[in-house]
Order: sequence, then structure tokens, then C-alpha cells
Amino acid sequence: PYVKICLICQGKRIKKKKTTVKKNTLSPVYNEALVFDLPAENVYDVTLLVKVIDYDRIGPNELIGCSAIGSTLIGIGRDHWLQMLDNPRKPVAQWYPLNKSPPANITIPSNDAQNSGLSCLNGR
Repeated sequence: PYVKICLICQGKRIKKKKTTVKKNTLSPVYNEALVFDLPAENVYDVTLLVKVIDYDRIGPNELIGCSAIGSTLIGIGRDHWLQMLDNPRKPVAQWYPLNKSPPANITIPSNDAQNSGLSCLNGR
């Protein structure tokens, strides 16, 4: 499996990054940092959608589960986001349950290939 993280702003996927694939394990451990460049004034406008995906060389990759982090969410995703904002440059660890689908208030259009001119990221 691997982890894919999407940076979402105003309902559009801005950027995505993924970890390396961990082969032949049901309990993968990822010790990787995925960094997104984000202006400070936009930290309340974005959500991170975290997907755990089963890698398949032959067929389609299958979603194992997902979770989300951001100020517009309810529950641990919001609490964790606010803790991170209160403790800049310090790691704030949090376990998340994997859900079958993203939270209902996160919408990602299917035609989101290029979203370069979004106001919430100052065109980044």
C-alpha cells in the first residue's frame, strides 16, 4: 500500500503527493515527510485528504480507507489541525480511523487536473 495526500482548497484539488509503495506487508510504516508550500494566510482555507491505497501492478489500485484534516471539518480532523496551528514547527501526532469515503463536505470535481489560478493559494 501507499498513502496519497491531496491538498484541497475551495472544493478543488490543488496539489497531491504520495509516499513510496510498501510491498508485501499488511502493517506498513511510513517514515516520510510530504511537504506542501502554503501561505500562512491560507491555513484556514485548506483541507488535507489522506488516502491509503492498495497498490496493484496489474489491476486498478483500491482505496483501503481515507481521513481528512482541516479547520472546516468536525471532530479529530479539526482538533488536530488547530493543535498543529497552535504549535508551529513542532510535530503533533494523531491516530486517525480510516473511513470508506471522504467526509461529506469535501467535494473534489472530476475535472480538476489544473487549478493553478485559485485565489486561496495566491496562484501557487
